[in-house]
Amino acid sequence: MSIDWNKTIAAIWRPRKGYLRAIENIDRIGLDQLIGIDEQKQQLCRNTERFLSAQGANNALLWGSRGTGKSSLIKAVLNNYQAQGLRLIQVDRNDLIELPEIVDEIRELAQRFVVFCDDLTFDIGEASYRALKSVLDGSIEAPPGNILIYATSNRRHLLPESMEENREARVVGEDLHLADTTEEKLALSDRFGLWLSFYPVNWQGYLKIVDSYFPDYAGDRKALHEAAKQFAMARGGTKSGRAAKQFFKAYS
Repeated sequence: MSIDWNKTIAAIWRPRKGYLRAIENIDRIGLDQLIGIDEQKQQLCRNTERFLSAQGANNALLWGSRGTGKSSLIKAVLNNYQAQGLRLIQVDRNDLIELPEIVDEIRELAQRFVVFCDDLTFDIGEASYRALKSVLDGSIEAPPGNILIYATSNRRHLLPESMEENREARVVGEDLHLADTTEEKLALSDRFGLWLSFYPVNWQGYLKIVDSYFPDYAGDRKALHEAAKQFAMARGGTKSGRAAKQFFKAYS
């Protein structure tokens, strides 16, 4: 199915039908709605602006605790820069084996594309892992200048780690030689030139995010904060932007 990228801002890959489906109802989250991640916002926006102006820009890995705004930041960047020609294609981790073909479809287009891979984790040897590695920087063909990969993950190196790998490391002379499996993991994560770390917020940070959802709240804000704390503690004590948004939906 052909997409008019002059009118379409984002699309998602549908593997069973083998086509990109245009997204009509985009999440309209804005950068100003993301609280407590100012440094991450600044770095990803700077990288995106360089990309849009055909300067040097890096593939980006946003990693860290769940619910801390990684995916929301990528969506907010799309909303902020779509008028400047930024487009987004979301590809599920299980469908990354199709990524080289998707890239071939868009590499000659005038628009600049972020391929968005959410919640990216792999087991060693997965075919989709190899496909992503190749597109990032592992093929005889130079990466296209109009495509970047922005990925989110709870794992810094995208692959599971074990104590056994640390025991396999050895020192030769003054150099540390890592185990082969560790080198394999670093070979993927190292292809992301921009790493952005996201950490859990404390109670103060959590309540600040809650307040951003209730700017005109006329009731007892102390009681609102207490209810927000109880909501988070009922979900295992998770203090995050996701929990604050869920509280807003349940309480407002």
